[in-house]
Amino acid sequence: MAERIVVGVVDTSAGRRALEWAAHRARSRKASLLLASVVGGAVGAVGEGPVVDAAIAAARSLLEEHAETLKDQGLDVDLVVLRGDPVRQLVSTTAGANLLVIGSDFRPDDADSPRRGAHGLRIVADSSCPVVVIPDIETSDRRGVVVGVDGSPISEAAVAFAAAEADRLGEPLVAVTVWTPVPLPRGARSYPEQYLSSMQELSEETLAVALGGLRSTYPDLEIEPRVERGYPSEVINRAAATASLAVVGSHGRGAVARFLLGSISHEVLAALVAPTAVVR
Repeated sequence: MAERIVVGVVDTSAGRRALEWAAHRARSRKASLLLASVVGGAVGAVGEGPVVDAAIAAARSLLEEHAETLKDQGLDVDLVVLRGDPVRQLVSTTAGANLLVIGSDFRPDDADSPRRGAHGLRIVADSSCPVVVIPDIETSDRRGVVVGVDGSPISEAAVAFAAAEADRLGEPLVAVTVWTPVPLPRGARSYPEQYLSSMQELSEETLAVALGGLRSTYPDLEIEPRVERGYPSEVINRAAATASLAVVGSHGRGAVARFLLGSISHEVLAALVAPTAVVR
């Protein structure tokens, strides 16, 4: 069955970058695209109807323009305009989809940049498929797919996704495992060297196991394992700052997960230094 990629389309620079990224992936994987736009904000005020109708018409016109261009490039494209809560409506389009792609206007190095609000994080947390968040930054001169690895089942899914993307792009896979020592007891000045060495060795073993089957699946894939001491999101973001894609795992869906990602994936998205895939 052909892969299905949903794109949340908005008429912004980040939105256009997201559409471009999704189209490139669709071409390389022979996937179909669903362009989705959501018109929200209606509260039932007097005279609101014509305004909402105009907004829906404008959204459809934008999608039709993009769809026509992409179809001329040989892509299979559908479109849908939805009305209501942006999170709930966009998430509804991910049922049966393989990937959701959205843009983000957040720039971590710009104090005047709009902060990523609850919408983006809630969409990622509640989507029924992996989500790729595309920042409004130029990444054409970058190389490498960075993936955070901690040995969990969610991490296994992240590694599989990252390896497939690195192979598709013909770029190295940078697999990062980060270990954080327990806080020093009161009065202690330093950690025992044996403890630090053991933590490093255990982390190296975890990473080796996680990457064990990749070479048989992707014999030509360049794999760069990294094990570092530090805080996971900081180390991952530092590695991702020169990468074309970062991949992290997320907690599953649920009453709380709709509003709260795992702390590491949340923090990686809060910095957003590269196109970032959140896999569950």
